[in-house]
Parts: sequence; C-alpha cells; structure tokens
Amino acid sequence: MKISELCKMVEDSIRTGKYPFEDQQQKHFAESVKVINRSDSENLKSSDIKIEVRIQDLYTLNNYVPSMQHLPGVIEIDVLDSFKMLCRRLQRIVEDTSGSNYSTDIATEKLHSRTNQTS
Repeated sequence: MKISELCKMVEDSIRTGKYPFEDQQQKHFAESVKVINRSDSENLKSSDIKIEVRIQDLYTLNNYVPSMQHLPGVIEIDVLDSFKMLCRRLQRIVEDTSGSNYSTDIATEKLHSRTNQTS
C-alpha cells in the first residue's frame, strides 16, 4: 500500500464518521480534515515517513521509521489522535473569538453588524 493511499483512507474514515465523534465540534471539523503524505516517497519502507494532519491553518507533522511494527495501524491511530488534538485547539481559538463562531469570517461579520448598529 502507498503512503498517500493510507492517508486518503484514514481521511475518508474520519470524514464519514467511521470513528465516533466526541462532540459536535469534531463532527464539524471532520469535513475539513486533510491527511497528507509529506514523505519523499510513497513506500511504507522508506527511511523517513512524514504524515501531516491539517484542519484549516493548524496542523501536526508526525514522523515514522519503517522498522515500527504494525506501521499502518500506528499511523492510523496517530492521525486520529492528531485530529482530536487539533479539534481541541481550534475549539480554544473559537471560544477566544467570541462564543460559538467557527471561523474568522463569522467573527468579522458580527463585528460589522455591531458597527452598523451603533452608527
């Protein structure tokens, strides 16, 4: 199996809800998760495997060596853990930008509406 095929398989599994979501936040961010092969090779036996998990502008980059036992399973679990961690970080950012907004665009729209109300 190629590394990019494994990445796509895990990404699709997260997006389709194969893994149970802990909350609505994870379900929301599952739509925009990206799992990307950043290695120089597609071979699971290459000397340095790098997998990026990205949601919007936040990402993690994990690296692996081919001698790890059950490497595809380890990568799958790490991607899922990275996804959950990024969701928690994004939730903190969202909370800091006033309430339950999911993006800067929504926060910007609210700012403009408040400005118009005070004029």
